[in-house]
Amino acid sequence: MVSSNDVQRLFLQAVLSRRVLSGKLAQLLWSKCIAAVKAADDTLAIPESTSKEAWGQFLTKVNASLNDLDLEFQRLQDETTGWEMYALINRKGDAIAQMATDYTPGEIAYFKVIVEQVMLAPRESYSVSSLAALREVASIKPKSNMSKAQAEVVLGSFVAQGWLLKSKRGRYSLSARSLLELMPYLKSTYPDELIECTICMEVMTRGIACSTANCKTRMHFHCFSTFRRRQEKCPSCKAQWPERATDSSLIPIGEGAVKDGQDDGKRRVRIKSVEASDEEEAQSQVGEDEEEETEELSQPTKRAPSQRNKGKARADASMDVDEAEGKPPAPSKTQGKRRSSRR
Repeated sequence: MVSSNDVQRLFLQAVLSRRVLSGKLAQLLWSKCIAAVKAADDTLAIPESTSKEAWGQFLTKVNASLNDLDLEFQRLQDETTGWEMYALINRKGDAIAQMATDYTPGEIAYFKVIVEQVMLAPRESYSVSSLAALREVASIKPKSNMSKAQAEVVLGSFVAQGWLLKSKRGRYSLSARSLLELMPYLKSTYPDELIECTICMEVMTRGIACSTANCKTRMHFHCFSTFRRRQEKCPSCKAQWPERATDSSLIPIGEGAVKDGQDDGKRRVRIKSVEASDEEEAQSQVGEDEEEETEELSQPTKRAPSQRNKGKARADASMDVDEAEGKPPAPSKTQGKRRSSRR
């Protein structure tokens, strides 16, 4: 039997077939779902409204129905166009959630190393060239037998599924879907590499930066356009700004920050991970040294019976050292017992 809850069911079916969609398309699908349910049963009292409040209430109901599945319908502004985007994301990243994917464990590991190089890209470029992306096949852990030809196909799949973006220059960067679904992972793994827009306070990988030394102002392109219509100066250092974000007096963020062939070709690794590995190596070395010392102390010192006087002299010398250090000397009975045990 048809009910008002079928609006949410139809809407989720439409979203699942697209995964990522614009705000306009999402609201259009919502109105189409209402019309379809009313056509099936015109006695149902389903309010139709295009207000933001009604849309927000509908999204709350949708997310409530997705809560048990650890899914969420989230919103994000596209960094390039400023359009409102929505995506159905998985809130869990455990081993069970990773099984629910079309990609193999090796392909998921490959995606992770691509994300790492994007996040560690120099000059806040947040992108990686095609050659560098293919070279990352050798960095997959555990080691994979994926060839570069296969990696190229996998990269095309990442782009087709909306996980990565590929520019005309052949550089890969994170898409809106990746930023939405991987945000908890990115914040926990790359807290020092993430930057936020000064205006909207959302994470950004494309936009502009103020050229003043030590100025921390960063903005999305669309945030800059909105801000520049009202203000002519940087909100932090008060430097005069140009009218366009593409002006050379502003520092680009994203692939515009790196020129073709400017990549140094070296693979970047997180400094924290290097320090952690060094620390583990040092701890293991200390453990080995302690074991060696323990073995040396556990081995008894062998002395020939004919050298009793020398042994006694050594004991007297040790007693003198103990007295000088303020420690009581070892009892002589114990020494006698030790001599008798060696006979």
